[in-house]
Amino acid sequence: MSRAGGPVGDLENVAEALGSRIRAERLRAELSVRGLAARTGVSPSLVSQIERGLATPSVATLWSIARELGLSIADLFDGAEPGSAPAARPAGAVSPLQSRSDRRAITLAGGVTWERLTPAHDEEVDFLVVSYPVGAASCPPDSVNTHGGLEFGYVLSGTLGVRIDNEEVVVRANDSIAFDATRPHRLRAIGDEPARAIWLVINRRGDPRGGVLRVR
Repeated sequence: MSRAGGPVGDLENVAEALGSRIRAERLRAELSVRGLAARTGVSPSLVSQIERGLATPSVATLWSIARELGLSIADLFDGAEPGSAPAARPAGAVSPLQSRSDRRAITLAGGVTWERLTPAHDEEVDFLVVSYPVGAASCPPDSVNTHGGLEFGYVLSGTLGVRIDNEEVVVRANDSIAFDATRPHRLRAIGDEPARAIWLVINRRGDPRGGVLRVR
């Protein structure tokens, strides 16, 4: 699937497999739907809908689910084979090139998309293109997200509002941003143009605590 200025690759197949992968990993962790919901701060019905492919999680909810299941975000791009880890490959077997035509992508709530820029799963880093349609955000207006790691972003087009603690930073095209992801944060598209950015998360397992927090 390909759209002008949007994500490429087999987007539908990866998105459909996401719920199955989450369900398989939840069962592997011996968690009930209610148990996972309680740990991530969402309703059991939402977890069930996500697993059945009837709903897509927000950015913040997906981070929380991945953390509770001991997964990285990179793991979830390999959801085409639910419940299985990416196969080990001999050194040098994976091309260093990630071509645009077969880039893996995940579609989240509000039409937010993540495209993986690494040719294979990477334990140390999430290297992504993120796209926020007009009006889309990483979590609801009354919420913020926290997770382990450091985040770095470079906006390619459009404008992103990045709330960190109680301050919102406006990041325009050709601007960049860096912050500690353990600080409460929220991303949103500003204006009448979609926002598209290169995003990097490192040391994401450095602080395993975090989640979706409600704010006043």
